[in-house]
Amino acid sequence: MDFIPGSAEEIDAAWLTEAMGEFHPGVRVAGVEIIERTEVTNSHALLKLDYEEPAGAPSTLFCKLLPCDPARRPAIAQTGMGPLESRFYARLAPQIAMRVPRVHAARHQRETGGFALLLEDLAASGCTVSDGTRSVSPDAAAHALEDLAGLHLRFEDPARRAAEAGWVPEPGPPSDYGTQRLLFALDRRRERISDCFAELAELYIENNQALHALWHDGPGPRTVVHGDAHIGNLFDDAGRTGFLDWGIICASTPLRDVSYFLCMALSVEDRRARERELLRHYLEVRAAGGGADIPFEQAWTAHRLQAAYLVPACCQVVTFPEDATPRRRVFAAAFLARAEAALEDLEVRGALREHANL
Repeated sequence: MDFIPGSAEEIDAAWLTEAMGEFHPGVRVAGVEIIERTEVTNSHALLKLDYEEPAGAPSTLFCKLLPCDPARRPAIAQTGMGPLESRFYARLAPQIAMRVPRVHAARHQRETGGFALLLEDLAASGCTVSDGTRSVSPDAAAHALEDLAGLHLRFEDPARRAAEAGWVPEPGPPSDYGTQRLLFALDRRRERISDCFAELAELYIENNQALHALWHDGPGPRTVVHGDAHIGNLFDDAGRTGFLDWGIICASTPLRDVSYFLCMALSVEDRRARERELLRHYLEVRAAGGGADIPFEQAWTAHRLQAAYLVPACCQVVTFPEDATPRRRVFAAAFLARAEAALEDLEVRGALREHANL
């Protein structure tokens, strides 16, 4: 089937029957109702389905499509994030031992960037997603790092990565998306960001090519990484951390995942108290699994350098959009607070001078 719905309203019983058949052979959908719709980076909808034959499919599904906003849709389509995430759920998710949402349909068009994902309704499964203020506990973080280590170890052999995940891309060059928004923040919102953040934003604007190369050239063999493991892309399932939003999956250094997770999933207080211990735990799990050795001091330096990525990661947050919903404002404030604290605590500007001549 080549058709990709442009909106949740275009999804009908016939399309659902066809699209879900790959994961639920024999399914026959009788009708669909949109329970809720939201626009974030992409378009999200909660669907309620009626069946002639469910074939094990659930009554509610989370639907993810390109944004409906015609001003944003082409830009998001151009990133290719949707097709990448669709391929992850269709091809890679069944191979890994991480907790990710169960997939019920995954369709995409590489040429247009269009995609349609039908995933597990996490709320119906009893899972929770943080509003930004709730953090992953240190104990849960240790288990999540074990799961990340399992992903990294599985694909650090180039031959196996090529055979099982050859479609996972190498990191591309930085776009001007982050640069333009950071310039806006420095020009229009300077009083709302810290001096440390502003200094690093100016450095990023001047050296984004060099910084992106640095972030993807860290210690350890290149492997498959989630690439965006912050608190908004995680969920809690009875104490186990699950991983959402695989749209920027790529082949990079494992420390990219580890550092970003430590900085942006734990509370500021827990990170300060436990990040060295948790980093050592990740390295020990790697060693026990037969992974390539990464000495702690080398990993710690990489952690400090990787933390500079928090600046472009905050590029949308620091524009402080006036039309943001109250929910987005709460999340954005918590996100920026984590980032600014980590930039200060890890003395990231000094690490870039000392270890990267920037």
